[in-house]
Amino acid sequence: MKLISNRLARFQPSLTVKISQKAREMTRDGIKVISLSSGEPDFDTPNHIKQFAIDSIQNGFTKYTQVDGTDELKDAIVNKFQDENNLSYRRNNITVGVGGKHVIYNLLMSSIDHEDEVIIPAPYWVSYPDIVSLCNGVPKIVETNFENGFKISPQELEKNISSKTKWFIINSPGNPTGSVYTSDELIALSNVLKKYEHINILSDDIYEHILYENSEFTNILNVSPELNDRTFVINGVSKVFSMTGWRIGYGAGNEELIKSISKIQSQCTTNPCSISQMAAMYALQKDKKFLDEWLVRFDERKNFLLDFFRSVDGFKAYKPEGAFYLYVSCEGFIGKTYGVDKIIKDDYDFANFLLNNAKVAVVPGIAFGKSPYFRLSYATSLQELQKACDQIKESLKSLK
Repeated sequence: MKLISNRLARFQPSLTVKISQKAREMTRDGIKVISLSSGEPDFDTPNHIKQFAIDSIQNGFTKYTQVDGTDELKDAIVNKFQDENNLSYRRNNITVGVGGKHVIYNLLMSSIDHEDEVIIPAPYWVSYPDIVSLCNGVPKIVETNFENGFKISPQELEKNISSKTKWFIINSPGNPTGSVYTSDELIALSNVLKKYEHINILSDDIYEHILYENSEFTNILNVSPELNDRTFVINGVSKVFSMTGWRIGYGAGNEELIKSISKIQSQCTTNPCSISQMAAMYALQKDKKFLDEWLVRFDERKNFLLDFFRSVDGFKAYKPEGAFYLYVSCEGFIGKTYGVDKIIKDDYDFANFLLNNAKVAVVPGIAFGKSPYFRLSYATSLQELQKACDQIKESLKSLK
């Protein structure tokens, strides 16, 4: 009898994690690598949040809490949804997990049966399909394109609906593209979803506050509140407060789902870290003035990268409306050769070429279900980005 389950054969470790790990190993071996693969802000957690966490430790808030979050944190989340999103929930509609990924896993594990389908527009966040597969569901990937902003159309959504469709995932602002759905686009999608009452909507809003120029965040419930009982909203503190390592995510949905999620969580993690919960509660209660400066710097970096990639033949970069990623087509370099008979056959090869020759780590588009592209994060200093672009440009000279 083999030790490892057949279930694990259905998915692979996260490519973003794999590439970040390889970059760290190269650095450890004395090779300086500029990593643009990680999905976390380079800014530190604001001092007032860190200090409140320290005070919580000193005050002895270091014990077990309720399985799915303290009442105080849930109240802060309820208030956040009301004040920022005009969405009304109560405590029993809220769950808190060990990061947004954990909440998504708990949600799908508690609701998906064998061969239930989940519609996922591509490009997508790397973990969506694998979590679905791990839960014995079937990821139904719907490809989008550059020309329509990497957003699924109502026609494509309806064409992919079947009697087995359980969930539709929408991520806006999106990872890896930074695309943002407008109110009109969400209305059009909701008009389709209203016709199919067996379909639930997972709205991943983790990048809601990272927006540029005239982009506005809208949740699908803002335009179609009648979908409330069928919509589960995911959010967290990782991106907006630069609290990736604190591992607090949360979700809001109908009470039946919340109870099911709590049942799963009680048998795997017990509760999220008590200290992190206190810090998250405090973060949600205070203003986000620090974010103004962060957005200015993100925008400056984004514009620098757009100018660079538009200046180099072979690249085609999508202009993000939110988040902190650039999704770049490398189609112009597919088929190129370098070294001794080395051929760039796809975006995975191109990402490896950049890592080994430019010493710059990016994530190939295949990880997000859309090739030939690569994603890079500009959650690093402008100086590092300038250096990375210089190294990329120099490395391209070796291609034939």
